[in-house]
Amino acid sequence: MVENLKIPAVLVDDLSFHYGEKNVLEHVTMEIKQGSFLGLVGPNGSGKSTLIKCILGLQKPQHGSVHLFGEKINKFNNWDKVGYVSQKANSFNTAFPATAFEVVSMGLFGKVGLFRFLKSSDKQKVWSALKAVNMEEFAGRNIGELSGGQQQRIFIARALVSDPELLILDEPTVGVDAESSASFYKMLKQLHLEKKLTLVLVTHDIGVMTDYVTDVACLNKQIHFHGNTKEFEESSLDNISAFYGHHVHVLHHDHDHE
Repeated sequence: MVENLKIPAVLVDDLSFHYGEKNVLEHVTMEIKQGSFLGLVGPNGSGKSTLIKCILGLQKPQHGSVHLFGEKINKFNNWDKVGYVSQKANSFNTAFPATAFEVVSMGLFGKVGLFRFLKSSDKQKVWSALKAVNMEEFAGRNIGELSGGQQQRIFIARALVSDPELLILDEPTVGVDAESSASFYKMLKQLHLEKKLTLVLVTHDIGVMTDYVTDVACLNKQIHFHGNTKEFEESSLDNISAFYGHHVHVLHHDHDHE
């Protein structure tokens, strides 16, 4: 098991991607270690979502390769190991007639089948996932009645219910107020610590997420920085600001880091 942990959860090697004449990613190489919590940051249009789609096999790069848990992406079939919450996860009809519990249970359809009844053990998994995101009391509420932040927690629970080892979140706090975002980040850090998850958080919120992640990667077509949080905080903010195209400063918040 210790040997397996030496295999990166994600290995991206010399990856390039373009839409027609537009270069989106250029020679991207990065390794995401198992058990790490990576904040993937960059300005709008920097290629963050495209890189995630390549990692998930949803887009095929024109050059380079992706490996998940040591297997090349086109041979990887253990997708239960990977959870994904897209940027548009909560962009749906608010009248959708499903409770939070039912939405989370949808994450098990790949295992139990679309029209199969949930066994008691499956229902227990749903409750455990709801508990992990502190949403047990909302299990019977219609998903459309919940706030944006609460909906995002439910979609994370849906991704967690199949017990993934890697969880990728694409801009999960878009449209969520600052107070809810802080609570959301704390929940992610707790999930990372308690479940030993490898987490990838795609965000533009560079000033806040450094309090919670273990590693940072700065992407703008290419990787401009990739290291642990301490190295990032000690790096030249002038360089990071140049990469962003405007002045950047890292904020710290007075709260308990345990």
